[in-house]
This record gives sequence, structure tokens and C-alpha cells, in this order.
Amino acid sequence: MKYPEFFNTIETIELVDNLSDFLGTFEDGLVEFSFLDVVKSAGHSCPTVAGAYLMTLEGLKALYKDELPVRGEIFVSFKEDANDGVAGVIANVITQITGATTTSGFKGIGGNFVRHSLMEFDANIQSSVKFQRLDNGKSVEVIYNPSSIPGNPLQQELMQKIMQNIATPEERISFGKLWQQRVENIFKNINQVITIK
Repeated sequence: MKYPEFFNTIETIELVDNLSDFLGTFEDGLVEFSFLDVVKSAGHSCPTVAGAYLMTLEGLKALYKDELPVRGEIFVSFKEDANDGVAGVIANVITQITGATTTSGFKGIGGNFVRHSLMEFDANIQSSVKFQRLDNGKSVEVIYNPSSIPGNPLQQELMQKIMQNIATPEERISFGKLWQQRVENIFKNINQVITIK
């Protein structure tokens, strides 16, 4: 499996998952997610998937400071409806990392390790997403704005040619490289695209 090399340079997200510890899945419940992990689940790498990953990475760092985040003990709120824009795509990435779901998630074992009802949409927040700890109620809000990192002007032209089925094989390859170049630039400029409240 070949993919852009910059995927390997992106900081991973480490958590403790008490369910996986209980079931003997990961030693001490320690689990690590990479950008490549979420890209494989999403099926692609784009500014939206990158933003979901970055919001989770930076949000959990701000929320837990020097502690490891606890998977399954984080409540996630979105300002948008699940069907608006890319909210659903972002939610899927955050679900994969935090374990939080709406009503479709794991029902738990003897009242423990419950993962459902830990995500809400149409929340009264002024940010892209809010992460809240279940153990102490502390929360952080994260705003993601990738507009400050524009794509190469050639991207749009090449995309049109591909959509019209008139692009050459070389142009298709060039488009993909330019697309991923913007994703890489977003990761290189985290402070420009992510704001923690």
C-alpha cells in the first residue's frame, strides 16, 4: 500500500481504552491512532478528514494536558446537524478515535464501557466541535478553519478536466499530488487552522 510520505510524519493520538484493557485487546488499554488509520477508514485524505483528526488531536491535548485521554469517556458536541455539510464525515473520524457515538454505539457490559449517547449535533456552541470529559466535566471547544491554506490554483482546472473525463493520466496524477500537498500544508500550519477556546 503506497501513500504520501507525509502521513508518517503526523503526530499520533494516544489514549487509554478501559474496554480494550478489560477484554485483553491492548496491554494496559493503551491504543494509538495515526492519520493513516483514519484515512483508511474514511477512504481518502482531504482537508475535512485532516481537520477532524487535527481537532481531535489538539482538542484532547488541551483537555487532558499531561494525562492520556480516556477513550469512551469523552462527550462530543457539534454545532451543525449531522446531515449538514461535512459534519457527518468529521463525526465519523472523531468516533473512530474517541469511541463516542450517538445512539448506535456499544451498549456496555454491566453498565460499564458504554459508548452510545456520547455525541450530539445541533449543540448550542460557537465552535466546530466541543470535547467534554465525563469524569470531571471540563471541556474545550475547537475551531477549524482551513481557508487560510489555499490549494494550488491548478487544482480546480485539473479537477474539472477529470470530472469531464478529458484529463490525461499525467494530469490525474498531478491533481492528486496537488490535493495532498494542500493537506500536508494544513498539517504544517496547525496554528493557522486550529483555535482552542
